[in-house]
Amino acid sequence: MDEDLETIRARKLAELQVHIQGATQKKDVKPFTFTDTSFEVDTRREGVVLVDMWAVWCAPCLRLAPAIEQIARDYAGKVRVGKLNVDENPATPARFGVASIPTLLVFRDGKLVDQIVGAVPRQEIERVLNRWL
Repeated sequence: MDEDLETIRARKLAELQVHIQGATQKKDVKPFTFTDTSFEVDTRREGVVLVDMWAVWCAPCLRLAPAIEQIARDYAGKVRVGKLNVDENPATPARFGVASIPTLLVFRDGKLVDQIVGAVPRQEIERVLNRWL
């Protein structure tokens, strides 16, 4: 009987460690950085990609940043989330006609499928993303 309890205890401990490790890895997920140079390659990948076009001086962009980071963690493995600084990379926003920031672009399998302009609530971003998953 004691052997059975030790086996169960060891199995449960192993399960808990896997759960904790997965949660820790998910906590470390952050949006990656797009550049004008990497943009084409990074958005042509299969699946859904969310691009946050922002700038350091943009107060609404800074208010939106925590939601973008949380979405990157929560949608890890389902959506690739990245940020593009429009001041450092002006060609890409010009290419897509981005006139105001923050602007979020949603790509699916390399094609632009949706766009969100402004600092909208996280739920709105998730609603749009879920449409394309």
